[in-house]
Amino acid sequence: MIKHILTTAAISAAALAVSTNAGRALDGGPNIKRVLLISIDGMHALDFINCASKGTCPNLAGLKATGANYLEASTSKPSDSFPGLTAIVSGGSPRTEGVFYDVAYDRVLAPPTIDTGNGLLHGACTPNVANGSGTEYEEGVDIDQTQLNGGAPAGVAGGIASIDPNKLVRDPYKSCQPVWPWNFPRTNTIFGVIHQAGGYVAWSDKHPSYASVSGPSNVAGPAGSILDDYYSPEINSIPVALNVTLPIPVTSSGGQQTTSCSPLPDQTAVSSSDDYTKSFTNIQCYDTLKVNAILNQIKGQKSSGGAGRVPNLFGMNFQSVSVNQKLIHKGVSGGYTDNVGTPTTPLANAIKFVDASIGNMVSTLQSQGLYDSTLIVITAKHGQSPVDSSRYQGIGVPSGSTISNSPAGILLNYSANCLAPSASQDIGPTEDDISLLWLGSACATTQAVNLLQTTSLSSNNVAGIGQIFSGNGIAQMFNAPGYPPYTGKTPVGDSRTPDIIVSPSVGVTYSGSSKKLAEHGGFSHDDTNVILLLSNPRLKPVTITTEVQTTQVAPTILQALGLDPTALQAVRIEGTQTLPGVFSDSHGDGHWDH
Repeated sequence: MIKHILTTAAISAAALAVSTNAGRALDGGPNIKRVLLISIDGMHALDFINCASKGTCPNLAGLKATGANYLEASTSKPSDSFPGLTAIVSGGSPRTEGVFYDVAYDRVLAPPTIDTGNGLLHGACTPNVANGSGTEYEEGVDIDQTQLNGGAPAGVAGGIASIDPNKLVRDPYKSCQPVWPWNFPRTNTIFGVIHQAGGYVAWSDKHPSYASVSGPSNVAGPAGSILDDYYSPEINSIPVALNVTLPIPVTSSGGQQTTSCSPLPDQTAVSSSDDYTKSFTNIQCYDTLKVNAILNQIKGQKSSGGAGRVPNLFGMNFQSVSVNQKLIHKGVSGGYTDNVGTPTTPLANAIKFVDASIGNMVSTLQSQGLYDSTLIVITAKHGQSPVDSSRYQGIGVPSGSTISNSPAGILLNYSANCLAPSASQDIGPTEDDISLLWLGSACATTQAVNLLQTTSLSSNNVAGIGQIFSGNGIAQMFNAPGYPPYTGKTPVGDSRTPDIIVSPSVGVTYSGSSKKLAEHGGFSHDDTNVILLLSNPRLKPVTITTEVQTTQVAPTILQALGLDPTALQAVRIEGTQTLPGVFSDSHGDGHWDH
């Protein structure tokens, strides 16, 4: 067994020593050899309470009977998928990681060589100078975002091979080389630590760019990722028939019950303007692709089949709950019916689907004789707001105007150059149910805040502004905005931190979409409170009401596998603690007391 406790000084030496034992199984706690990490994007602790009490998620409830259930778990702020996932796998917040959104801004990095699929325009990269550019780590950096495999070569299911390096932002202080997704976060991750310790690591997610879970590497190009198996069918591709079978029936657009995804059950959402997020049921077919990848891996195969190895760390994200929380499709609304989180029929069906899929993972672990030695961790990258769907208010472009009533729109109305990036490289600002604002030269922070404050205090608060953060109000949560010292520019600070953050009133979003009734990204309880459940058949059930953070998942996973949590750089920087009440080692013998 890898030694359970390592001194900080011994971390590098110990990691180097175990890296030669590539075939050696990790072994921590009560004989834990692997961790299955699941993100049910959007799922609140309240959703779990409701479905468990009503018997509509029996498999999740069964996992709760042998583990720890955290009622007050909070995801990252902002609560977007990119910082949310980074928090879970690194133990670090945006303060340390510099990851604020999958679409954001960096005052140092330079634009890509060619335009991205989502509108980040190409531009010049001047070496050894702070250039400034929007950043994008979503479907827009795919070779071809309209294809399920992201445009990877024929026969490749999708993954790192789907990323077009010419669409990646560039680092002017590293010879203008593209910044691959795993080099955008600033610290290592559990995937890197476990891989270095001789473990086999795998992940599956919604975009090829979410190979960011790998963590930073000095190796150039695609070889920089340490993931042994990565599967990422593009969620925003044009929907096509999928050769998968759903675990429970859905109602097709023809009114028939079916479990087949060939053809897709909802034929009203398969046009070139659709993607898998535009349908209550097609999204379940999409998620089943990744579920099947997990089932293959449990059987010792690669995600797409063929010879592989059972991973020591593996997992995926589900999108079905998130989509069904916020979608309005063909006059039918997802979301909730009241303030206590009673799900509508589409959302209830999505939760049942996820539960049945996890049940299949559990039964496959059992049939392979792996269940007792597997820790299952279930959480979410983000929540969704509002739970009370009646409070939803989408703020967009008013009739007769071309500029939104959002905070960004207010500043643009004042000056077209008020926001960074400039119009020639525009991909921002970032606005969902939060507004992240990076300012251009035409606006001083104080001036911009005064404009927003005037709007928020008016009788007609058209932007639905709840709270404005700037100056020390931002520096309390994140590094102060500015430039790294090596650029020679002032103010000195973090090149990725927004100048202003606007948190709107609960229920307000800035999408202006008539096809949504919720969104995420913000700071509210509905945005940030998520399910967090740790389960293993050797654990006793416990409910933890202490407030915890999803950043604590990462060091807890390392502890469970017998590795030192402080091998994670963000854990050392932020002092991130392991989750309380489960894996204490008061006897110092390397085994859990609980």
